[in-house]
Amino acid sequence: MTSEAATHRAIEAVWRIESARLIAGLARMVRDVGLAEELAQDALVAAMEQWPAQGVPDNPGAWLMTTAKRRAIDQIRRDQRLEQKQQEIGRDLETSQEPDIDDAAIAAADRDLHGDIGDDMLRLVFTACHPVLSTEARVALTLRLLGGLTTDEIARAFLVPEPTVAQRIVRAKKTLAQKKVPFEVPGGADLAPRLSSVLEVVYLVFNEGYSATTGDHWMRPALCEDAMRLGRILAGLAPDEPEVRGLVALMEIQASRSAARTDKDGEPILLLEQNRARWDQLLIRRGLAALDRVDELTDSPGPYALQAKIAACHARARTAEETEWARIAALYAALVQRVPSPVIELNRGVAIGMAFGPAAGLEIVDGLLDEPAMKSYHLLPSVRADMLGKLGKTDEARREWERAASLTRNERERALLLARAAQA
Repeated sequence: MTSEAATHRAIEAVWRIESARLIAGLARMVRDVGLAEELAQDALVAAMEQWPAQGVPDNPGAWLMTTAKRRAIDQIRRDQRLEQKQQEIGRDLETSQEPDIDDAAIAAADRDLHGDIGDDMLRLVFTACHPVLSTEARVALTLRLLGGLTTDEIARAFLVPEPTVAQRIVRAKKTLAQKKVPFEVPGGADLAPRLSSVLEVVYLVFNEGYSATTGDHWMRPALCEDAMRLGRILAGLAPDEPEVRGLVALMEIQASRSAARTDKDGEPILLLEQNRARWDQLLIRRGLAALDRVDELTDSPGPYALQAKIAACHARARTAEETEWARIAALYAALVQRVPSPVIELNRGVAIGMAFGPAAGLEIVDGLLDEPAMKSYHLLPSVRADMLGKLGKTDEARREWERAASLTRNERERALLLARAAQA
């Protein structure tokens, strides 16, 4: 590898590590997430131009912050309408016209980058996930600003055209500016719904990686990793929020099964058929530890914590036969009380069927047939097919497997469902 190529690799690594903190610190100064990202990108371009010749600085994050701050001052000086903001962030940069980035500037930038980083990052999380944005926009903006992903990487991860992702991000930043969304951590009665919005985005990213809705692959592990990294950041910023810990626990335990969820050809392996020796015990221990922390924080676990407790039941079972299905059914009953949903009720039906027999489960599942939200949900006929097959109703089971296959958009899953139909 050439020296220049090595430097570019180093720049990419630095950007992955520092970009979120850099954007968060800049957003606190300029109070505009879109402008903050532009300034950070300008600094990145400067690094790519200068570092190959000058070498990677000892404190690359602070170098980027210094460069970005100076770009901010230049822009503010060109825009008289932002004179007040110039005063706020420019007092200590009156000598910023000097071309060299000296030690004092680096030290000041390092304080900006790390001094209030917890508060700044939390503000950035809540801003990127603001409910004023669509779900798709929140996901794209969060992965861009906090995950450090390029628009191309986000587009490939979600199998959508890159221009579509780019438009979502541009519109999201414009919407935040037009709506004058404050760069702050919400308080009081606003905190719970805003935190819920943040957690929803993180778990949506994880779920798309864990069970891809479209495409040729059963999983997209990189998205799971991005979501878990965001969850861990959030847990570090809000360590006493039970649902944050619950979400981290849920993702860690679910992700522990990743290596066992496909065979060598990438074909899906369902939960009860997986080789549990391939489950990642480190992730399970981390997830269980996060779940213990939830129990320390609250006597009334929320939806993510309840789902994590369900996942923990599977993680603790050394074999599929040892699974505590009655406890899982009870946890799903508690979950559906907290978050009424036909999908959760379907999962409760599965647990009931495993604990008390397929006829008991099918009674619950059949009660969902007229639910409008379930008309195109492929897992409903899939679950019915499994239960009908266990009851010896093979013709009905085959038709349900085929119906499930017609509804899924994932090619790997379609092949699995058709194989089950052929075996019925």
